[in-house]
Amino acid sequence: MCGRFTNQYSWRDLHRLYGLSDALYPASNFPPRFNTAPTQNSFIVRIGADGRRELAELRWGLLPRWVKSPGEGARMINARAETVATSPAYRSAFKSRPCLVVADGFYEWKQVGPKEKQPYFIRRKDGAPFAFAGLWEPKSIADRDTFTVITCPPNAAVEPIHDRMPVMLAPDDWAGWLGTPEQRKSLMKPFPADDTEMWRVGKAVGSVKNDGPELIEPV
Repeated sequence: MCGRFTNQYSWRDLHRLYGLSDALYPASNFPPRFNTAPTQNSFIVRIGADGRRELAELRWGLLPRWVKSPGEGARMINARAETVATSPAYRSAFKSRPCLVVADGFYEWKQVGPKEKQPYFIRRKDGAPFAFAGLWEPKSIADRDTFTVITCPPNAAVEPIHDRMPVMLAPDDWAGWLGTPEQRKSLMKPFPADDTEMWRVGKAVGSVKNDGPELIEPV
């Protein structure tokens, strides 16, 4: 699964990387994040009404229109690649509401004892940008649109830590993910292991109250 992630890029960086149509935001409106957690707001890129890419701030945890309680979004932070195209909760969004979840790293926890887990920070080996494959839903009972991150089986690098990982998309794949359902199906696979690196980090990342660059420092 994917339950915490980071975005250290500035708005100017993202405007260039994602080819956005929006005007530049003031830097103060787009601070770096080192511990984005479920039910919090974060940024995604999607195709706007004008057919161009736009940035939007959504809540993490998909809420289909038939859901009756906002709290159910906490159970839909991830969608499995194997069933996302057919699952009642996600199939409509998979067909017509793809998005790129802005990220540059994520955390995963390895079980190291009966009651102990060790967090790891995971990113591209060269530190280059990527995006999570995501889906979004228009707001219904929530006060804003919501999104989910798609997961797949792990690559050889992540497998010793966890049995799932988010679908990571390099920039060359962004247009395909925002394209047709057939294109999306071809992209739901593990990111290459030889372009993945990770290291152990402190347990402070386990609290949503903590958010700073010290969270990704190796221990």
